[in-house]
Amino acid sequence: MEWSRGGFTISTDPERLDRALIHGFLVDSYWAKAIPREVVDRSIEGSLNFGVYEGDAQVGFARVITDRATFAYLADVFVLESHRGRGLAVWLMEVIRAHPELRNLRRWILVTRDAHELYRKFGFREIEDPGRCMEIVDREVYSRLRPG
Repeated sequence: MEWSRGGFTISTDPERLDRALIHGFLVDSYWAKAIPREVVDRSIEGSLNFGVYEGDAQVGFARVITDRATFAYLADVFVLESHRGRGLAVWLMEVIRAHPELRNLRRWILVTRDAHELYRKFGFREIEDPGRCMEIVDREVYSRLRPG
């Protein structure tokens, strides 16, 4: 699927993704620091991906891990710094929330350190009852995956 606006395109075509660019951004991000390229590739394979493009150049990305029936986890959302302030993140979220395979899901979740206001515009809020949620976090997993 594809959407166009003001010289930009959002596409779910996995063949268009610039995996080197995605990895290059994520490897330095606060949430996926030092992530190996092969892990990024596997994460893309298991997700519904949204690339943001100016012409043929990718300038943003998001992926949704979902069963397409009841649940979605929004992850790895970014717009390159050179393209921020143009409304691309808001448009990307509009497209994701309106995607036909993602409508009427019972639960959406995401984790963010600094983009709460963006996500609130689309109905996200802090967990209503955090005592019901559990997690396993392994912050050292990528360092153990690296050879040597």
